[in-house]
Amino acid sequence: MPTYTANTKDMQFVLHDVLNVSSAGLPGYEDMDRDFTEAVLDAAAKVSAEVLAPLNTVGDTEGCVLENGVVRTPTGFDRAFAAMKEGGWTALDCDPEYGGQGMPYVLATAVGEMFVSANMAFNMYQGLTHGAYSAIHAHGTPEQKAKYLPKMVSCDWTGTMNLTEPHCGTDLGMMRTKAEPQADGSYKITGQKIFISAGDHDLAENIIHLVLAKAPGGGEGTKGISLFIVPKFLVNDDGSLGDRNPVSVGKIEEKMGIHGNSTCVMNYDGATGWLLGDLHKGMRAMFTMMNEARLGVGLQGYAVAEAAYQNALAYAKDRLQGRAVTGAENPNGPADPLIVHPDIRRNLMDQKAFLEGARAFTFWGAHLIDRGHKAGDAAAEGLVGLMTPVLKGFLTDKGFETAVAAQQVYGGHGYIEEWGMSQFARDARITMIYEGANGVQALDLVGRKLAQDGGKHVMAFFEMVKAECKAHEGDERMKPFTDALKVASKQLQAAGMFFMQNGMKNPNAALSGSYDFMHLMGHVCLGLMWTRMAKAAHAALDAGATDTAFYEGKIATGRYYMARQLPACGMHLARIESGAEPVMALSVDQF
Repeated sequence: MPTYTANTKDMQFVLHDVLNVSSAGLPGYEDMDRDFTEAVLDAAAKVSAEVLAPLNTVGDTEGCVLENGVVRTPTGFDRAFAAMKEGGWTALDCDPEYGGQGMPYVLATAVGEMFVSANMAFNMYQGLTHGAYSAIHAHGTPEQKAKYLPKMVSCDWTGTMNLTEPHCGTDLGMMRTKAEPQADGSYKITGQKIFISAGDHDLAENIIHLVLAKAPGGGEGTKGISLFIVPKFLVNDDGSLGDRNPVSVGKIEEKMGIHGNSTCVMNYDGATGWLLGDLHKGMRAMFTMMNEARLGVGLQGYAVAEAAYQNALAYAKDRLQGRAVTGAENPNGPADPLIVHPDIRRNLMDQKAFLEGARAFTFWGAHLIDRGHKAGDAAAEGLVGLMTPVLKGFLTDKGFETAVAAQQVYGGHGYIEEWGMSQFARDARITMIYEGANGVQALDLVGRKLAQDGGKHVMAFFEMVKAECKAHEGDERMKPFTDALKVASKQLQAAGMFFMQNGMKNPNAALSGSYDFMHLMGHVCLGLMWTRMAKAAHAALDAGATDTAFYEGKIATGRYYMARQLPACGMHLARIESGAEPVMALSVDQF
């Protein structure tokens, strides 16, 4: 069975050496010293290793079962969920007014990485609840907040988001679910939703569904969509549970992975719901959930790969196969361990360099969200909005690629279920699809985010990269980082210029290159993170840090990324500059 041990040391490095959270000056950050974050991370690591990870294979092999209209979760999930609630892990960054602990989002993100690495399918039950909590917290009336949020913060009640229908996913304007207004101010919701993660289960007393539907008078397309709170059980004025709402599970989807999470077809047969936010403005309210969910899915992409990498590394150190080309390194054994071979090293270095860069990128994104929410920093809000499709799309593409690379280290054993590597690859695969497929993320980045607010956010990012490089002029140790980052940044700017010069007269020229642009920008973001991490590692060594192996390893891993991974930017630019013609050359009947 695979194992997982949280990399709290690297998390502490990112939080304190790179992001300097304890001196960030943000509300709620005043207690974020090393001792405090170490205590939280160590406690979460223990839960991850002892409670969640042992159930990962159980969830994969047992899956969820629909019995008499109720979904039964895998063996042990109920006890684990109770332990999560008891430990307060469901409420880390939630509003204290509703029972939350009010910790920064960046710390909750670090904890979330551990829980996903240990058991992604299980963590989705509380993760989706947090998204629904955020939407109600941002858009609900005082009465709605008081009624639903305390129970959702504690996860006595869980939450879902209901968007997709059998005939429409990305194109929500085709939605058919209807909301009919009632005399008492409620609505009757009728329709069917599919792919609803944690749509039903036996872990909570109630499930609060957030459902997109069309109310009369909204017109066609997405402008007519509203968002509704539709509980599984109606909630009485005193907070007690009332009658069962006409909400039912049509079936549980048979999926490639995340078997431990109940992905349901949900039927709404005149179910009672209440408007959340403004009428016909449901997309705005739902995107409160979607933006948070997309950063969370980006985290899932690399967090599952982190667990896969840990097991591949252990296997490479233990498995004896062949001899090192430069001479036996295990002369007393029949063969040398896999890790002596250069191609295995290449594979593992690809994984390690991506994972540590992805962690820094994600924590930085969470820190920007904290800056926006806690300090009203509009620039931070704009920057993280620009980065959201990159965090989601790039990290999940590369996360799946990394999980497959980890599986490859095992050779044939990686293809055998008993070794567990198949589950990591299967679980990671969904992250590229849900919360907006990655092709849609690329279209959002190029079609909307680059030009948003007159392009000031992407220009601010270019200036940030330029300033980072300039800050290290004269430091020879940093040249492998700054020289490579300068080249990659110029390639990113050249791609943006190509879109500006060609996109208006031929939109396909921009859209054909959008996926490559998302990856190009992702590599530049990780190059920026590695430059900052190298700077922090050198500073620690200069200050006399005793753990020289860690910091020297960090610098060497960063140099690997800059030398071996960042040059992919040139390939992506060449593809972008080839324009639309190669992509659109065939007629439909020539495919």
